[in-house]
Amino acid sequence: MALLHPGHSFPIGASCTKEGVNFSLFSKHAERVELLFFQHRDDLEPSSIVRMDPRANRTYHYWHVFVPDIRPGQLYGYRVFGPQNPGQGMRFDPSKVLLDPYAYAVAFSEPCPKSVVVDMAAYDWEGDLPLCRPFSQTIIYEMHVSGFTKNPNSGLSDKLRGTYAGMIEKIPYLVNLGITAVELMPVFQFDPKTEDGRINYWGYNPISFFSVHEGFSSKKDPTGALDEFRDLVKALHRAGIEVILDVVYNHTAEGGEGGPTYSFRGIDNPLYYSLEEDQSKYRNYSGCGNSLNANNPIVRRMIIDSLHFWVKHMHVDGFRFDLASILSRDGQGRLIENPPILWDIESDPVLAGTKLIAEAWDAAGLYQVGTFVGDSWKEWNGKFRDDVRSFLRGDRGTIRAFVSRMIGSPDIFGHQDREPEQSINFITCHDGFTLYDLVSYTNKHNELNGEGNHDGANENLSWNCGVEGPSKDIGIEFLREKQMRNFFTTVLLAVGAPMISMGDEVKRTQLGNNNPYCQDNELSWFDWDLVSQNQGLLRFVKLLISQRLRRDASQEANAMSLKELLDMGRVTYHGIRLNMTDWSDDSHALAFSVESITQTLSMHIMINAYSETLEFEIPKAKLAERNWRVWMDTGKASPQDLYEWGKGPEYSDESLAVEAHSIVILVS
Repeated sequence: MALLHPGHSFPIGASCTKEGVNFSLFSKHAERVELLFFQHRDDLEPSSIVRMDPRANRTYHYWHVFVPDIRPGQLYGYRVFGPQNPGQGMRFDPSKVLLDPYAYAVAFSEPCPKSVVVDMAAYDWEGDLPLCRPFSQTIIYEMHVSGFTKNPNSGLSDKLRGTYAGMIEKIPYLVNLGITAVELMPVFQFDPKTEDGRINYWGYNPISFFSVHEGFSSKKDPTGALDEFRDLVKALHRAGIEVILDVVYNHTAEGGEGGPTYSFRGIDNPLYYSLEEDQSKYRNYSGCGNSLNANNPIVRRMIIDSLHFWVKHMHVDGFRFDLASILSRDGQGRLIENPPILWDIESDPVLAGTKLIAEAWDAAGLYQVGTFVGDSWKEWNGKFRDDVRSFLRGDRGTIRAFVSRMIGSPDIFGHQDREPEQSINFITCHDGFTLYDLVSYTNKHNELNGEGNHDGANENLSWNCGVEGPSKDIGIEFLREKQMRNFFTTVLLAVGAPMISMGDEVKRTQLGNNNPYCQDNELSWFDWDLVSQNQGLLRFVKLLISQRLRRDASQEANAMSLKELLDMGRVTYHGIRLNMTDWSDDSHALAFSVESITQTLSMHIMINAYSETLEFEIPKAKLAERNWRVWMDTGKASPQDLYEWGKGPEYSDESLAVEAHSIVILVS
């Protein structure tokens, strides 16, 4: 090997130059560090070793060396020597080959995954840039990259099924659906197995915060996966679709005390993780065995550098932070009033204009929806999901909460004088029932997961419409589809930013499994046969999305805070009688008239969540020269359930019968 140079502490990670590569690793408690080079991904022993001298190759706590003639594609890892004293938090183990926390690519191979040297400047973006669409014009489609195309009925070749390249082939479907952003479930390199040996289908167990998951690539090599993901981002942008990543900065795949050692644990365990008073144990606010010590300065820098990487080098448009409330805790798990990492993200100039979405709770009971810090964060609104589910299935005492969710949840967000889209509204997501299962199962059915049906949420606020699971009863199936149309109507017309889940628009089912984290099979995959089988519901969703995007209240020119929007008083509430809203616990019916900001559109919405048909009085159309026209009636079969805008039948009677579990909307 050519003569080595001591190298530099910055940049962190492996940085390519024409002459070679500079390597830099942070470890405060390490006594000695070795840089290992490998020829093949399955090699257990290195082909060469660079032993770093603490006097020449260490600046502060950064261990660094410049190695000439190293080229992109080189496999490498580290051995880090230090105390083996779990009671003091020290878990150094020089028998382990450790991943570089800043590696831009990972060659995953058990038991010894390896980092890969990458030249990030080698890719041609062809002028691509993030789209920067405002939240007011955003409709999010949460999806699993692999599960979207992995089904044999996707029509793709075996090589492309379940890959980034396969998803590119299906972009026309997303364009036709009308969504404006995809929220991709984890694409950071993750451990394909859980700590107990199950398949890790969802991917919420990262081993690297800078590299794409190689298993989703058709090229089956780490640098090829990197380019293929960038091809996907570029293709989505060309189609006008933003890319939001579901990111997991709250824990890693190294898990609890008995988990594997891939990187952080062996590099500097007490720095990267929050430890209990007994430092042999990990604080576990994630439910996955450990919690990242996110407000430690070194970990904060790593998270910010990771976000910079995905924005600058991968051109992503935004991030949804899994269990984001963990980022509000200090190393002892205490809540920080102004968490440094969250304010770092909030105020970072590189991230200005990037979409930031918080799942504002954690697995240990910290719930911050409506109180999450900063001015830029939007928040998953779990109360929207729960209150809409409750009202539409006919629960008592839910009408006031339902109305609040429909008008932007002012009881949660109104005090902050923030834009209406601070609330990310959803009915379903990856975690829980699909929409079809929500109306087909009262109980969860998770036996296939092998945990005795004890995993997953027990209370789903679901209703099987009379029969548990599949039914050949036409009436029950029609009621189920009617309820699905009701759910789509609420999430796509409510004030806030809507999110729908992959396959709900075509009745995707998981057969009652509400926690298929380990089901990498047809139970979880998108079933492409459903597209042709459920054209009626698909048409309904597409038309509803197109109307959501054209309504003048969502246009940026009329941008205003939630408080300003509500203060304009353009909503009038009714019950089945005009101006006589029934707010009692036994009320299951509501009507409201809405006048657009520009006074060019009026809507009268009637919602009957009762088990019988109700007759609603109808006000005179606001615009005298126009009669009401029926736009939507979820109690009707396609295509009478939803009309092209302004093309529905005129309606001039003083009242209208709304069927049980139905929504009717008149427009003028």
